[in-house]
Amino acid sequence: MPATRPAPLPLPTRPKPADAQLDAVFFALSDPVRRALLERLKVGSAKVGELAEPFGISLQAISRHLQVLVSAGLVTQERTGRINRCSLTAGPILDATVWLSRYSHYWEAQFEGLKAALGVASKPARKRSNKGGVK
Repeated sequence: MPATRPAPLPLPTRPKPADAQLDAVFFALSDPVRRALLERLKVGSAKVGELAEPFGISLQAISRHLQVLVSAGLVTQERTGRINRCSLTAGPILDATVWLSRYSHYWEAQFEGLKAALGVASKPARKRSNKGGVK
């Protein structure tokens, strides 16, 4: 019998605007410096100079990282004179979380299989005896 060939993969299509936004968010989150900047902005808005302080890189490098975050929609910048204040915009992170959650059933199935392979049963925790009299 002749071997059957798998069906060809569909050709890539142009990304939808939502896909392009998701790509930008994942790209922005791929760098540890940008993730650290988002962690700092979680506390509240900050000037670019304040954001740059903990890093051993130039102000210009921090500005480039911030531009990637702004392009992804994760950070907004407000300029007042020479002062540039940055704020976190968490909406795109929610969109990425929703996209990732579509794959949670896969991981849950993997963990269940691992649990079964290890022979771990879901049992309620046993109550400890309190023989020492301490409450």
